Amino acid sequence: MKPKLLLIGKNSFISIILYKYLKKKIKLEKISFESFKNYDENSLKKFTHICNCAIKKQYQNNKYSLKNDIDLEIVNRIKNTKIKYIFLSSRKVYLAKNNIKENSKLKPNCNYSKNKIITENKIRKKLPKNHLILRISNIIGRNHDVSSYRKVSNTFIENFYKLKKRKKIFYENFYKDFLSEKQFSSIFYEILKKDLRGIYNISLGEKVFISEILFALNKNKINNKFYELDHISNDNFVLNNQKLKNKINIKISKKDLLKYCYRM
Repeated sequence: MKPKLLLIGKNSFISIILYKYLKKKIKLEKISFESFKNYDENSLKKFTHICNCAIKKQYQNNKYSLKNDIDLEIVNRIKNTKIKYIFLSSRKVYLAKNNIKENSKLKPNCNYSKNKIITENKIRKKLPKNHLILRISNIIGRNHDVSSYRKVSNTFIENFYKLKKRKKIFYENFYKDFLSEKQFSSIFYEILKKDLRGIYNISLGEKVFISEILFALNKNKINNKFYELDHISNDNFVLNNQKLKNKINIKISKKDLLKYCYRM
């Protein structure tokens, strides 16, 4: 059966990039969370998958509260259907280190990541056979019309362009696990086609240093604008994506990621 996806969060960054990539590949509809509330059971049953990209600022910043959990509200509406629910979790649920697997130690250190784990567990109980939890690394996407989408925090690219206006930019050269919006969308599409369920890391699976990203975004030009700090915070991480690679046919590389950054 071909996937039929309902994206909730009409003006979110992730829903925008997914819609742009998937709209010609699958049956796809993108709506706001407010509009979702008006969908009846028959309207929802025409979809095989639902993915929520909307989030409340209170969920991002405060301790867990049921009233701020949009995902759980959606899940409660579909728990008696055959619809698969795709939950967008975060790499922040893990202890930061190399080679983080899906069964690695969980150590959330902020309200956002703690709330993600709480929601994960609630979804797994309510939809034991129809959940897909994606623990996602950092996504680099083009600076879309930011006035058109809602957000609770700035993306990496938004921060870069804000800092670029300064005469000097100081940065810590730690490494993270990045994906371009194209790589992320390609992975998401393959996941839909395979109808995966369970928990998966969504990542490049390689070390990507901040200096490499900055160098590519700055068109491989070295100037006197960027200054590397001696101090490096203990936030280095790489997600192991082998479990996902065993399920889907996807080729992603750091080379392609940096090329994408250069073309931005």
